[in-house]
Amino acid sequence: MAASASEEEKRAAAQAAAELVQDGQMVGLGTGSTVAHLLPALAARSLAIRCVATSPQTAEVARSLGLDVLPFSGIERLDIAIDGADQVDDDGWLIKGGGGAHTREKVVAAAARRFVVIVSSDKVVHRIGPPVPLELLRFGLEATFRELGAVRVRSDSPPSPDGGLIADWLEPVADRAAASARLDACPGVVGHGIFAPELVSDVLIASGEAVEHRVLG
Repeated sequence: MAASASEEEKRAAAQAAAELVQDGQMVGLGTGSTVAHLLPALAARSLAIRCVATSPQTAEVARSLGLDVLPFSGIERLDIAIDGADQVDDDGWLIKGGGGAHTREKVVAAAARRFVVIVSSDKVVHRIGPPVPLELLRFGLEATFRELGAVRVRSDSPPSPDGGLIADWLEPVADRAAASARLDACPGVVGHGIFAPELVSDVLIASGEAVEHRVLG
């Protein structure tokens, strides 16, 4: 897909998601190129909403557009969270973390009553697979590598918003739930980019000028 066509689809999905936000809500804002289209679309609605952001970059842009961004402290629940994804499969499993904020993104998704995923059509796959983004502790890193198997550190990537090392897990993802559980159980893994369907309420997929709305939860 041409870059311009992909950007137009991201914009369409983001605009559709912005219409789901209601006045007075507490909103979680994701990170990445699709969310970059969401922020101006949301600001243009001039709603009385409060937001939490999954990265300093998102917070900075959101504030510059006039959105009220709060620290995610003292807040137990969000009404809605909106974020992009690197892969969305037929069963609603996601791969997230191209921008390295997947640990915060999962915290925000889990805290939201409604988690909406917005993607262009090129992000849709039959089944999710590697690479799976990881956030790793630097302490005991070689031992973590031994436990995980095939891992590639992103040498050109900045650390996560909380200072973690960003890498990608390259092992096959034959069983999605088992792979997620394996990564959850590895002590050196701060967070990983496999998101189960149970976290997801809606997926908005833009294809050309149309936006498909899949309701999962």
